[in-house]
Amino acid sequence: MKLKELESILQDCEVFDEPKIQFEQYPTTPHLAARMLYTADTVYNDIEDKAIGDFGSGCGILSIAANILGAGIGFDIDPDAIKIAQENCEAFEVDIDFVNVDLCISSLHGFKGKLDTIIMNPPFGTKNNKGIDMILLRKAIELANTSVYSLHKTSTRDHIEKKAKEWGVSFEVVAELKFDVPMMYKFHKKKNVEVAVDFLRFEKQEMP
Repeated sequence: MKLKELESILQDCEVFDEPKIQFEQYPTTPHLAARMLYTADTVYNDIEDKAIGDFGSGCGILSIAANILGAGIGFDIDPDAIKIAQENCEAFEVDIDFVNVDLCISSLHGFKGKLDTIIMNPPFGTKNNKGIDMILLRKAIELANTSVYSLHKTSTRDHIEKKAKEWGVSFEVVAELKFDVPMMYKFHKKKNVEVAVDFLRFEKQEMP
């Protein structure tokens, strides 16, 4: 499937009617979702015929993109988000399981060894959630068999690279992107803000 075709298909994904700031719910755009999954699939061969986990799946756009190219399962703390994701799956006629779970505290022991690749657009940790992006990233790296793909603020790149070395995984900036933040919450003063983000890939090191 071509990149533009995948992005076009994802345009029909419904997003939050009433996003919850405590979970920093900002929808991943079809543009970003398509590029993330297309790159992971065509450049790194990490999607097709692989078991995919979507951490913080929200409205399900990354899970659906993964399912179109391969297969996936979504994990999210918010049951209302999962409901939207399930409705999106029905509209796309894809069958995806979603697990209602707090990724920060769950061991996810039942999924150990069962997910090859984990994709995610985690909260940036800016609204009463300081450090949550790194908590979720470490959990993903611990759980994935092979690789993790994630979006993070470019301003945190040096810190994340340092942590990747501590955790014994390779770190690669796949692309520098712009994350579009629309006016969604009362504290937003601008109609639209673009945040510089890194699309990162982490790979587990093979044991000698």
